[in-house]
Amino acid sequence: MTIAVDPFPHISAAAETSPGPRWIPWPVAGNPGGQVDFASYSDWRDFFLQFDLHAAVPDIVRRKFARAMKLHLLAWIDADLIKAGELVAWTTLELALTNAYKHRILEQRRIAAAITGKKPSEQVKFAELLRFMESNDGLTDAKIPLVQKSGGSVTGRLSGARQPALNQVRNELAHGYPFDGFLQAGLIELVRDLIEYVHRDLIEAHKSWER
Repeated sequence: MTIAVDPFPHISAAAETSPGPRWIPWPVAGNPGGQVDFASYSDWRDFFLQFDLHAAVPDIVRRKFARAMKLHLLAWIDADLIKAGELVAWTTLELALTNAYKHRILEQRRIAAAITGKKPSEQVKFAELLRFMESNDGLTDAKIPLVQKSGGSVTGRLSGARQPALNQVRNELAHGYPFDGFLQAGLIELVRDLIEYVHRDLIEAHKSWER
């Protein structure tokens, strides 16, 4: 993919001081443990920009995701910035899931509380939001484009049935896990897929309107 207009020309200008090549581990067609090579920053930029969110996703989510995208692009200059980009990507996913599911989870708690007589907690953890996608909103591996492209499985890591669970990966990054390694291969692509799944009705409506 070659972009028609560079949305971050200042990053492209700075990247000229750091020529390629580069490579990163990333899921590719038929191989979740693949690798992607980049001869130049323009290849790197176009690769990550393909994961931008659909225009139908609410602006508050898209703006936060754009920050994660900028940090991934800047990682061409300083590789450490990709970890900052991953953290922003996680917070964007949590925002999207909170907006979509928190009220539904709290309603389930209130119904249960009416039976038990106990006051329900108003706090909804990230792990609960992830599990809700699979248990209550019909998410399967077949509905995740990254999994369909490369193989493997993600849904077990939403519920914690497979380790490391996604909330554990996020928590370790957010809370200073001392042995954090290289980038989480495919993370921003997976986050894009999950956010667009949450907003699939808006996206389908937008596509119908365009037709």
